Amino acid sequence: MSDAIATQLHSAVTEPLKRAFVGRDEVIDLIALAAVAGEHLFLYGPPGTAKSLLVRRFAGAVNCRYFEYLLTRFSEPNELFGPIDLVRLREGVVATVTSGMLPEAEFAFLDELFNANSAILNNLLTVLNERTYRRGLETHRLPLVSAFAASNHLPEDDALQALFDRFLLRVKVDSLPREQLPGMLAAGWELERNGSTGAPAPDSPTADQLRAMAARARDVDLNPVLEIYADAATKIRDLGIAFSDRRAVKVLKLIAASAVMCGRMVANPSDLWVLRYVWDRAEQIAPLGMLVNGLLELAPKAEVAHPRATRPEQVDAEALALELERADKDLARGPKLVELARVRERVQSVADRSAWVADADQRRHLLNRAGLLLEKLG
Repeated sequence: MSDAIATQLHSAVTEPLKRAFVGRDEVIDLIALAAVAGEHLFLYGPPGTAKSLLVRRFAGAVNCRYFEYLLTRFSEPNELFGPIDLVRLREGVVATVTSGMLPEAEFAFLDELFNANSAILNNLLTVLNERTYRRGLETHRLPLVSAFAASNHLPEDDALQALFDRFLLRVKVDSLPREQLPGMLAAGWELERNGSTGAPAPDSPTADQLRAMAARARDVDLNPVLEIYADAATKIRDLGIAFSDRRAVKVLKLIAASAVMCGRMVANPSDLWVLRYVWDRAEQIAPLGMLVNGLLELAPKAEVAHPRATRPEQVDAEALALELERADKDLARGPKLVELARVRERVQSVADRSAWVADADQRRHLLNRAGLLLEKLG
């Protein structure tokens, strides 16, 4: 049964989305993984990179109840969880009107997550971790499959770090490179013409079917990967990533979900691709990508490997070197503060993509050069 749902998810949801959103295959696969694993995904990147639209279209394609909200410093819990029922209040009962609000959603997207104030924060921690919302004496068990959140910055405050920790998967979403812009513009114009609210296909899986896949994932045999995964967890910690025992256990859900999405009930080393997305800080993305790529290349080749386990299309090392050279020249001209931020983003993007360069010497050279530039930029 789960094999059929996995096929439906691929043919009716992820593949159409990949055709509509040029250059966003990675993000779409991670949204699907989060949904199947029943975990949460954080999207990190500048505004205008289709983060909310991708989640909205995915939720529409699987025909689920969806809630979306842009948080500000002044947002109140009622705006997310629903207002107090005044009729019941006159009867002396504190009850919440949850219709159309987060407590009834199966997929939720919270934009500018780290604007959450303490009143919202405390509720969100329980919602994300326990799928429960409490107000006074009432307790709501939530049907939430997955929550998605976005921000253009990472948390520094310890209280917000606790919220960030609830998002097991993290992905950086950058503006598309020059060579993908024509395709993006053509696809984007089609979305504008046809409307940006997708409708589910007749054979799209439902939220209940995604839950069935998550239940099926709990029966996946993880024994073939436990030893290599334990070694990987140690190396991830060596990179300075806060990969606690709790997170390490929860990532097993992602590995199992990866296997189920491939139609397997036995995990294999290719499912360790999910480890690329457990970073805490932007500067860890490239080293973590290199570490996971190395593990995947050394592992025995699987007969049915997850497509994300393969090295992506070859990255042009010379083109990346030219980008760094241009950034160095721009920096030498003494740019203004706003321009400095753009140069920093360009250099960080090169560093991230350098992790995919096939030649080890070229990869090391590019990463070292990008690192030096980032030090200059402060």
